[in-house]
Amino acid sequence: MEASLCFALLVFFPAFTSTVVLPQKRSAQGHGSDLEIYSFHVDCKVTSRFAHNVLTSRMANRANASREVTFDVELPKHAFISNFSMTIDGKTYVGVVKKKEEAKQQYDQAVSRGQSAGLVKVSGRKMEEFKVSVNIAALSKVTFELTYEELLKRHLGKYELAIKVRPQQLVKHFKIDAHIYEPQGISFLDAHATFLTNDLAETVKKTLTQDKAHVVFEPTLDQQRKCPECSESILDGEFIIKYDVKREASAGDIQIVNGYFVHYFAPTDLPRMRKNVVFVIDRSGSMYGKKMQQTREALLKILEDIHEDDHFGLITFDSEVSTWKSTLVQATPEMVQQAKTFVGRITDRGATDINAAVLKGVEMLKISKEERKLPERSVSIIILLTDGDPTSGVTNLEQIQSNIKKGIEGLYTLYCLGFGFDVNYNFLEKLALENGGVARRIYESSDSALQLQGFYEEVATPLLQQVELQYPGNGVSDLTENVFRHYYNGSEIVVAGRISKNDLEILSVQIKAGAASSDLTLAAETPVEEQDEAVKKHKYIFGEYIERLWAYLTIQQLLSKAVSAQPEEREALNEKALQLSLNYNFVTSLTSMVVTKPEEGQTDRTMVAHKPTEAEQGDRVDFSHHGGGFGVGAAGVPFGPGGPLGRPQGGGFGVGAAGVPFGPGGPLGRPQGGGFGVGAAGVPFGPGGPLGRPQGE
Repeated sequence: MEASLCFALLVFFPAFTSTVVLPQKRSAQGHGSDLEIYSFHVDCKVTSRFAHNVLTSRMANRANASREVTFDVELPKHAFISNFSMTIDGKTYVGVVKKKEEAKQQYDQAVSRGQSAGLVKVSGRKMEEFKVSVNIAALSKVTFELTYEELLKRHLGKYELAIKVRPQQLVKHFKIDAHIYEPQGISFLDAHATFLTNDLAETVKKTLTQDKAHVVFEPTLDQQRKCPECSESILDGEFIIKYDVKREASAGDIQIVNGYFVHYFAPTDLPRMRKNVVFVIDRSGSMYGKKMQQTREALLKILEDIHEDDHFGLITFDSEVSTWKSTLVQATPEMVQQAKTFVGRITDRGATDINAAVLKGVEMLKISKEERKLPERSVSIIILLTDGDPTSGVTNLEQIQSNIKKGIEGLYTLYCLGFGFDVNYNFLEKLALENGGVARRIYESSDSALQLQGFYEEVATPLLQQVELQYPGNGVSDLTENVFRHYYNGSEIVVAGRISKNDLEILSVQIKAGAASSDLTLAAETPVEEQDEAVKKHKYIFGEYIERLWAYLTIQQLLSKAVSAQPEEREALNEKALQLSLNYNFVTSLTSMVVTKPEEGQTDRTMVAHKPTEAEQGDRVDFSHHGGGFGVGAAGVPFGPGGPLGRPQGGGFGVGAAGVPFGPGGPLGRPQGGGFGVGAAGVPFGPGGPLGRPQGE
């Protein structure tokens, strides 16, 4: 007998988007009506872009027998859980953050006893799932409370809080309560929902002063009904809050609290820099059908949006590399039309030679510069789109990374877009980070073309390059990254650090960057004590928020650096990130949260939350197992010994993303050595090669 208490919270990067799917009441063997969800609150406090979110759900078991309740929360991939508790029969059980390896031991012990365990898993584009199941006694109540924190990132000129509401029932005490405090001042605030009727719209209360905003949505039971006599809820859609801040100082805004500072830099009154972009497009056989169609659609739209002052080139590749033109050309209407004709004729075929394709893009940029076809003050980038691993030419991943890094020589930025789940995301991420860019997964769905266009829009308008923010060396320490290759319109540069000099009266900053027509130098000074007192007095502050912001940002950047670092350096970076995670009670990829609940007459139940990485997408892994033994994957499906879900190492059999068993040795759809496997669609195939392409016999 199981009734589920479910809601989901998700934040979409790079904007702050959170989706909350409220608890759903199910009739589990006729007992759904015994479980009443009588309260659900979303409490969000955003203080200077740093969001502190508390989800509280209260439920009562009205039955004369115990019931099992599942607390199921989806939260942002880039957020860190910082607290979880459940209160049952007046007793509160609080989660403890531990080193991942220590938590894994408790997890394994719980699994070996046949107990279920709470897990965090990847479950969508921008979210990961936190799930806990507990028994509650007859005529008793349970309260779940989850806290997570995240630095909001500015995307295309705004911060966005979008809460998807879908309770599928009436909730007696339902409330979304968002407080926003921005010392710079708030330039605009908007709140609306797709499901708002005229009557329901009156329940949305917005308050905006110079530096504070407050949005409350608190409909009554009757206001939630689809009709006066209905028991169904009208709340089904997105509740969206958008805002941005005022930007008067050209050198940005510095805020100081209790010895820590954060500096936001997002100039808006700068002319755009001209851009040189090479698109490197995978046309291998695996791009067949909808992928290729959507790629063509996206490229056609992107070509329409390229500024006439920009230069561009097109490369397609399978086992061979083809160029539209041998060098980059200016985006005149005539050239754009010719490029569209070329794009419309791209068809899929052959294998995948990533190494040769990217190096051809590097060569095109270098030749174009040598022939003086590119503007002197311009930004040069390469955008790689692929859906698989290299299978032709150079296929050793480390060799490809070395070749491309050596070829680029720090001159250009490489962005890697991985289409679907057949890509080696770790490889693409390292390739991008080593060359100043980022990796992004493009999800196979009806809006894949829009995802590609959306990424291009983020990098379409560079305003500055080689941006360096300098602070007094004898006055500050523990700086986060303060050198950035590019600053794009609509984004924001954030630097945080510690004030190490106790008697520092003035915090100064000097900003140097390359702009469209000349080098740019900006400077600013901020009184330390005056700033400290001004910010601390506001009630919207939750604790030492700048210190926690600094820790959050430092951990994120350390983990990112570790991806492309050498083994010895990687170990040091991870150790530093681990200590910060433990000190600030953050659940990161290096830590896990353990919740132990005593069970009457039974062994204590242990629940563990582990944060997966983007590379573990697609129901791949929560806790990796190496050597012998069996584990439980993201969907609760057992898998064979040796490696992450879908990738057993050595002998044994595993279970793929759809719960389908497959043969030993390699990733889902790609068994290594002998044996047979089952692909993502449940189709069996022979040993040695990818789905539909058996190698050997």
